[in-house]
Amino acid sequence: MDSNKQMAELLFKNITKTPEDYEKLYPERNLEEGAVVTRFAPSPTGFLHFGGLFAAFVEKTAARSTNGIFYLRIEDTDKKREVENGVSLIVKGFDDFGIEIDEGMLSETEEKGAYGPYTQSKRTEIYQAFVKSLVEKGLAYPCFMSEEELSEIREKQESEKLLPGVYGEFAKYRNITVEEAEKRIKNGDEYVVRLMSPGKEDGKIKFKDGIKGEIEMPENILDVVLLKKDGTPTYHFAHAVDDHLMRTTHVIRGDEWISSVPIHLQLFYLCGFKPPKYVHISPIMKEENGGKRKLSKRKDPEAAVSFYSEAGYPKGAVWEYLMTLANSNYEDWRIANPDADINEFKFTFSKMSKAGALFDIVKLADVSKNYISKLSAEEVYDMVTDWAEENNTRLYKLLCDDEEYAKTIFAIERGNAKPRKDIAKWSDVEDYVSYFYSELWDRKRDFADNLSNEDIIEIIEKYMDIYDENASADDWFPQVRDLAVTLGYAKAPKEYKKNPDDYKGHVGDVAGVIRVAVTGRRNTPDLYEILQTLGREEVMKRFNETIDELRR
Repeated sequence: MDSNKQMAELLFKNITKTPEDYEKLYPERNLEEGAVVTRFAPSPTGFLHFGGLFAAFVEKTAARSTNGIFYLRIEDTDKKREVENGVSLIVKGFDDFGIEIDEGMLSETEEKGAYGPYTQSKRTEIYQAFVKSLVEKGLAYPCFMSEEELSEIREKQESEKLLPGVYGEFAKYRNITVEEAEKRIKNGDEYVVRLMSPGKEDGKIKFKDGIKGEIEMPENILDVVLLKKDGTPTYHFAHAVDDHLMRTTHVIRGDEWISSVPIHLQLFYLCGFKPPKYVHISPIMKEENGGKRKLSKRKDPEAAVSFYSEAGYPKGAVWEYLMTLANSNYEDWRIANPDADINEFKFTFSKMSKAGALFDIVKLADVSKNYISKLSAEEVYDMVTDWAEENNTRLYKLLCDDEEYAKTIFAIERGNAKPRKDIAKWSDVEDYVSYFYSELWDRKRDFADNLSNEDIIEIIEKYMDIYDENASADDWFPQVRDLAVTLGYAKAPKEYKKNPDDYKGHVGDVAGVIRVAVTGRRNTPDLYEILQTLGREEVMKRFNETIDELRR
């Protein structure tokens, strides 16, 4: 047995499986040509943030558009940063916005798919088998350097302005013998296992990034750590093994990882793996004080995905907005295909922003208003009640107590050529429907100040005399117009503008008085439909209530 194999047996005497065993256990996926396999691979360190949701959306979209696979892998090797129920928080963020995984973690303990475990802490023996193979080939070695020794190296490198890390003359244990390693291990000395990098100081690597194009970088020369002192892998090594065995075709991640690509490509090469294609996403940006900065988990409440679910932005609206961030040509496509399913859009990495998409919550609201305006009353009711059950129990009870009444409210001006766009998110609904419910309405009335109280009372009293709840939509407004003329108002705004001294106002002022008396507001959806929905008894009650208030 040669010394490399002796070293491998010394370090990994309990590891009996080989890389070949795992290659058989996780075979190439049986997918059609061109199918993309992507993964979202977070650490369970807290809430899902908007940048993570965006990355997951891109990954899911890339896989779905090619009949590929999108899976959720949890990188939990750094137990110090892990939070309780961290996986569940990520899964809930996915569920809230309709991002369905094909494989991977479903909760803290449940998973689905044939390429698991999908939690790194449960894959330790797999990593160790591949490191053992590298040691056997003379490509990895145990390093017994203490923290003090590493600190001395750092100080020397800083003072001499050298590349920091373990390499060359600083790789003290590169040529350690089996005998010395065995002696140290028996003595209880701690060690890590490092890569024996074949990189050269003047070496270069080139790779093509899916978004940023051709990139050239210095080759890795560092003897990076593969296994930590406790036998768990570093991110770098776990990434290479997992993405190979799970047959990932595209690694889509934040562009802060570009600097690690030389290490990753070297690991793929030395392990004999075919490297995936890399797609590095620039961070989501936000405008501030005339400039731009990264959307911050610390500074910006909208960085947390829970912000959107609590506010009640519909899944479909968020998807629409995410696609506008993902592909620069999506908005033009949507204008040309207003009713098409979002999945019909041909997503490509080449249309993603190299500089970082700009987050705009006002634009999100506009996209969401447009999305909600196209929903049916039944869809709005179902989505609002789903949201309100968890976020607004008072509204939930009111809507559920009379489902048909609620659906009638949501049906107002819905389904026509130009639907209104009053609702941007479900948390807007309580205010939107408030005047339909005595439990919600504050009964404040915002009358225009161009009419006196006497004029307002006259309009209401005369309208009460002619109000016909059985009038059709076509007949209703002519009745209001005729009433306006009788009371000395112009039958049209244009007529009033021509001769303002001849009239008290115009028909819009008369309709406005009726509107405010019934709803409290100057701007509402179709007044006829509101009157029909409230019913004659409630309408007359509100008219009388208004007259009493104005006479006090």
